[in-house]
Amino acid sequence: MNEKRSTRRTYPDGSTILQNNIARFFLGISIGVKSTTVPIYTAESSPPAIRGALTMLWQTFTAFGIMLGYIMDVAFVNVRPDIYLNWRLMLGSTCVAPIVVCCMVWFGPESPRWYMKKNRCSKAFQCLLRLRGVPLLAARDLYYMHVNIRVEKNMKAGRNLMKEMFTIPRNRRAAQSSFLVMFMQQFCGVNIIMYYSSVIFVNAGVSANTAILASLGAGILNFLFALPAIKIIDTWGRRPLLLWTFPIMSICLFFIGFCFWIESESVRLGLIIFGIYLFMIAYSPGEGPVPFTYAAEAFPLYIRDFGMSAAVAITWGFSFLLSVCWPSMLITFKPQGAFSFYAAWCLIGWVAIFFILPETKGRTLEELDQVFSISTSTHAKYQLRMLRRRIGNLFGSKIEVQGEETFSSAP
Repeated sequence: MNEKRSTRRTYPDGSTILQNNIARFFLGISIGVKSTTVPIYTAESSPPAIRGALTMLWQTFTAFGIMLGYIMDVAFVNVRPDIYLNWRLMLGSTCVAPIVVCCMVWFGPESPRWYMKKNRCSKAFQCLLRLRGVPLLAARDLYYMHVNIRVEKNMKAGRNLMKEMFTIPRNRRAAQSSFLVMFMQQFCGVNIIMYYSSVIFVNAGVSANTAILASLGAGILNFLFALPAIKIIDTWGRRPLLLWTFPIMSICLFFIGFCFWIESESVRLGLIIFGIYLFMIAYSPGEGPVPFTYAAEAFPLYIRDFGMSAAVAITWGFSFLLSVCWPSMLITFKPQGAFSFYAAWCLIGWVAIFFILPETKGRTLEELDQVFSISTSTHAKYQLRMLRRRIGNLFGSKIEVQGEETFSSAP
């Protein structure tokens, strides 16, 4: 679909369960297309120095939209609940923002690479002038795109993209890294909180209205703490954001689960809210924006659309699976066991990211071919050597590292 034309988003509403499910089905299709198209469009249009920040803006404003949804919930929760007008207004209000976005899309430039693929070079140059602002830079990037698209066409000719995504080592490593961060975006536990926050708060002992109000706080924090990542994703990098935030998320989930053993209702509720809010603060600048930014830039040009689509399918597929399984997990394992399950996955994800995930900060899309040409085992051994070095520096001891000099924190 990305090869043919742009996408538009609509959100139909319904008054029965069947109509609502049909509406959600088509909404899910549009969300999947948007999740694939927007990061690719941004990655193709952005210069390397700010590509990460611009690519993650879509995730930031997705968090903004979620926050608006919670605000609408709070605003309409008590509006004629006797005739079920409240939830109709909650759902119906969500059509306003997409209408505004649809109007804004027409004023934005098309992807220059898309124009180049259609041999509309003058249109591509005009788009690059709008995006770069300097004719020389626009001409340079136009030439790079021309050369890369020629190479891409030659590489695509007669090839099975699905097969090559796993058989060619460079593609396989990009898929491995992208699928890992997409998988962990769901198994870090964020969507069980976003989807079922009101249910969690009700289980903690509050009324439904109070639970909706408490959920609003999580939505606000999700948006506010995504804003700093716009700056630090291109200064700190993708790996550090993930490695710093996953342990915090794990601790928060263990904390939330164990708080359900507290007998005092007021204390239990306060600590659960505190744990959920702290979890959202850790998630928003890390595992929130990084996966889609990473997947949009990791794949080589000729397979990027296919690879990004597969990565998005993974995250939304597991999102569906987790949303279906969570109520049963609460009954079977109780809140303590259910939250601990995802806390353990955060620790597993931290280990996998530390040893497997390469850094992509500040690299051109072409330079990333060299980054992913390094084997996973070589990368893991290097990270292990660096870990030993840091531990040695931390404790002031000398650690011999094979193939490198002796590192010491002593002068």
